[in-house]
Amino acid sequence: MSKVVLITGGSSGIGKSVGEYLQSKGFKVYGTSRNPNNYPKSKFPIVALDVTKKDTISNCIAEVLTLETRIDVLINNAGAGITGPLEEIPDEEIKRNFETNLFGPINVIKAVLPSMRSRNAGLIINITSIAGYMGLPFRGVYSASKGALEIVTEAFSMELKDFNINMCNVAPGDFATNIAAGRYHAPVLDDSPYKEKYGNGLALMDAHVDEGDDPKQMAEAIYKIINTSNPKIHYKVGAFMQKFSIVLKRILPDKVYEKLLMNHYEL
Repeated sequence: MSKVVLITGGSSGIGKSVGEYLQSKGFKVYGTSRNPNNYPKSKFPIVALDVTKKDTISNCIAEVLTLETRIDVLINNAGAGITGPLEEIPDEEIKRNFETNLFGPINVIKAVLPSMRSRNAGLIINITSIAGYMGLPFRGVYSASKGALEIVTEAFSMELKDFNINMCNVAPGDFATNIAAGRYHAPVLDDSPYKEKYGNGLALMDAHVDEGDDPKQMAEAIYKIINTSNPKIHYKVGAFMQKFSIVLKRILPDKVYEKLLMNHYEL
């Protein structure tokens, strides 16, 4: 019997690539979007879900369970980017980002756990970010929200051992998707003390995404994880130097590592 996979944010970007790849491998895939009617040509069903609204989460899970009776794999992929000097990002935008990138995935996990626990089986994959391993300049809120999800996953993993439910993170680097277009960008203010460096950094961040790797790499990595009997807790997928930057942070003095990041972002 084909495994049933639910991918939040499955209508575009990494979620879409993962869904299409898993479907080609024989999985029964469902994606989600806030506006499913906008994707009539999707290769797999798209179910309505807004991770910031609990009623849509419960309705989505109930709909998939009614159709399939189970969800074998949940991929928490829905997320949002945000950029700006920490001093200048409005509080409501910071809260909105955490609602999407942290509280939303937690609530989706809560909604799917009872059905997985009843079958004593399940796999939950949280898509985080290599940016979540370090505080990046002008991406501090994004780094914090994704880093928090990494830590929450570690706690969940231990709490779920008795129920044979595995949970892991997959942290991507820069991939060629439309994520930059969906980010909240704090405006570059003419009278801001950060105007020049933030403006230059913004262009550099968007260029990194445009020049990113093929998201099929993420699909292939997730396929391997699903077929692993005892998955690890942390996975990183992306260019070598992006993954190696995490190793460098562990071994280099803080100020040396900070200098490397500042050089990379031309600060």
